[in-house]
Amino acid sequence: MNFILKNKFTIIGVAVGAIGGYLYYHFVGCSSGTCAITSKPLNSTLYGALMGGLFFNILKK
Repeated sequence: MNFILKNKFTIIGVAVGAIGGYLYYHFVGCSSGTCAITSKPLNSTLYGALMGGLFFNILKK
């Protein structure tokens, strides 16, 4: 429980990034299927989660 309270801002960033990554796949995506990140929803969601977690982690003190 202490881990969650200590890193709640990063966890929120992971969730927001995952949602954003999936929405990017859904609305923009890759029509040819050759794009490394946006060709599959799992790749796009995981990449968004990673970027969201890193970004929100930078913002915390």
